[in-house]
Amino acid sequence: MDTQNWYQSLLKPFWAPPSWLFGPVWTVLYAIIAVTFGAAGYLFWKGRISFLVLLPFILNLIFNFAFTPIQFGLKNNFLAALDIIFVLATLIWALVAIWPHVRWIALANIPYLLWVIFAAILQLTITYLNWK
Repeated sequence: MDTQNWYQSLLKPFWAPPSWLFGPVWTVLYAIIAVTFGAAGYLFWKGRISFLVLLPFILNLIFNFAFTPIQFGLKNNFLAALDIIFVLATLIWALVAIWPHVRWIALANIPYLLWVIFAAILQLTITYLNWK
């Protein structure tokens, strides 16, 4: 079964957004991520923040980029649910870590945080509804 048919065949909650919405939302969020995570990397490179402040940003990117291959390549809802929890946890960690140094980076990531909270709830719900 191809990926689109597989995803369409999953049970989803009534409040799940249409599939076409994810592309535009992630386009905006990836622009925010590029600017803010890039700024955090630049601050580390300039010696203004430590590696421990930068680390959750790096881990967040790894978990974020792993989600699509896990969800749609492996077609594994359980691992995707675990991964999205790691995305959320590392994002919260990153925002808390950067807050004392550069607050605008934390504030600019609020839309990303809100979407990841929503995506985590959605993925956990889909995983539950399709548990076999």
